[in-house]
Amino acid sequence: MKRFFENYLKEFVYGALDGTVTTFAIIAGSAGANLDAKIVLILGISNVFADGFSMASSNYLSEKSEREQCGDESIEGIKVKPFHNAFATFISFIVIGSIPLFPYLFNAIFGVWHDRTFLISCIFTSIAFILVGQIRGRMTNKNKFFAGIETLTIGGVAATVAYAVGAFLDKIV
Repeated sequence: MKRFFENYLKEFVYGALDGTVTTFAIIAGSAGANLDAKIVLILGISNVFADGFSMASSNYLSEKSEREQCGDESIEGIKVKPFHNAFATFISFIVIGSIPLFPYLFNAIFGVWHDRTFLISCIFTSIAFILVGQIRGRMTNKNKFFAGIETLTIGGVAATVAYAVGAFLDKIV
């Protein structure tokens, strides 16, 4: 696992954060608009796979384009493998980006957290942001606490915007 983070830290952080933010944006926007939990699951799961594949495809094409533009497979002395980078982005997006959906899945399967599912999802999402920050801090030899707080803050702002937009649209639509 350490080798994965050593080789694909950029792709991990990019995929994991975007996956978590976009999935939670759907959850927060849906909660702000008072949508049914079933709709949240359908939109969230669809997002995780479709947006994860889209990001991986974009990563692949951008890496391949950069390699072709440079005229060889080495960029700044690093052997670039566009497919591997894209796959790392996809896996990170799917795995970490699914975390905000877990409370909704648990609620659908086990009937728990009925009235608190959104709150529990907020907690799970915060944990995902902190986890990504901790890994980032560890791999870059930075303070893990501050890296976790930085990631949580950036992700939290994006989540707040999504909730506010959903609440606003619920009032005008």
